[in-house]
Amino acid sequence: MTQTGLDRLVASGFDELKGRRVGIVCNQASVARDFRHILDHAMDHVEVLAAFGPQHGIWGHTQDNMIEWEGYEDSSTGLRFYSLYGEHRKPTPSMLEGIDTLVFDLQDVGARYYTFTWTLLLCMQACAELGKEIWALDRPNPISGVNPQGTVLEPAYASFVGLVPLPMRHGLTIGELATHFMRENVPDIDLHVHRMENWHRRMAYEETNVSWVNPSPNMPDTETTWVYPGMCLLEGTTISEARGTTRPFLQFGHPTFDSRHLCELLNQEVSLKGAVYRPISYQPTFHKFTGEICQGAFIHVVNRQEFDATLAAVAILKHAWEIGACQWLDPPYEYEYIKLPIDILNGNAWLRAAIESGSDLRDIEAQMMAECEAFEPTRQAAFLYN
Repeated sequence: MTQTGLDRLVASGFDELKGRRVGIVCNQASVARDFRHILDHAMDHVEVLAAFGPQHGIWGHTQDNMIEWEGYEDSSTGLRFYSLYGEHRKPTPSMLEGIDTLVFDLQDVGARYYTFTWTLLLCMQACAELGKEIWALDRPNPISGVNPQGTVLEPAYASFVGLVPLPMRHGLTIGELATHFMRENVPDIDLHVHRMENWHRRMAYEETNVSWVNPSPNMPDTETTWVYPGMCLLEGTTISEARGTTRPFLQFGHPTFDSRHLCELLNQEVSLKGAVYRPISYQPTFHKFTGEICQGAFIHVVNRQEFDATLAAVAILKHAWEIGACQWLDPPYEYEYIKLPIDILNGNAWLRAAIESGSDLRDIEAQMMAECEAFEPTRQAAFLYN
């Protein structure tokens, strides 16, 4: 049975933090094995001055994108709450005033685009600049710590869905990401990673016996996390990633798709392994094509080790582009107002150009594999678990 960093801290009675004035970066998924929230546990043992919420807010109550509030007094805890997904994505000196130690406890999903990753980096930078300690409470990578996939971000395409180079599927835990950022980006940070117990790199989330709590509104189950490292690319296009349905990212569509023909193409593509594509229709209740009938596919991942979500997404985009059912959305997207959303999600311009020019899927796959292989020594240098 895996113990998260928070579980271990709770078991110790927060002894390691006694005497410190603490700020906590958390959301609704920041719960221990007993389902009590980190704020409730922490306030029983240490002095908590403030809490900080990532995208979607501390309680995960905002469905999509912007939260612009600066701060408020939370009636249930009496704490000052600050948003790190509004005017300020990096904690300001005034937000951290009086705090000795910033505790970071967010559930990541293993994909570069997930903004919690970059909230971590910005928190580390703020703490380094102000001489404050940061604790990263580790949690499982739900799609394991192996098989990095996709492109590696080029620095010219940095944004809040990728501030520094990482593969689309990075294969690191939140504690390992913090270790990586310390090694590569914030060398003077006073970092403490509170590791997990009984977790190894090949574990899927279901093997940990850690209960799943949605870390964001459109991540309802662990099944979704396996497709997200590729299917998030659809956010940069006119194709619906099925927000506004009960199964976002696991299904996708467009009013003009021929769902049966699309699934035949995907199921027959020899480069795509580990999944079966089933024709579907759905009607989103919000987001793209609200109230319209979309034709598309449901992705059934039947072999997680063989499945490459990033390659599957590229295949979908290639087909949609060829039949004229895919256009690239214009900025803004995630605070980026110049570059195309698809390019900042890809982390480069070459992948979009390859799709537009009809490049062979095998050539695209080879380029993505080469980028991941070149990055692998850097990734492995951050490993905390076998």
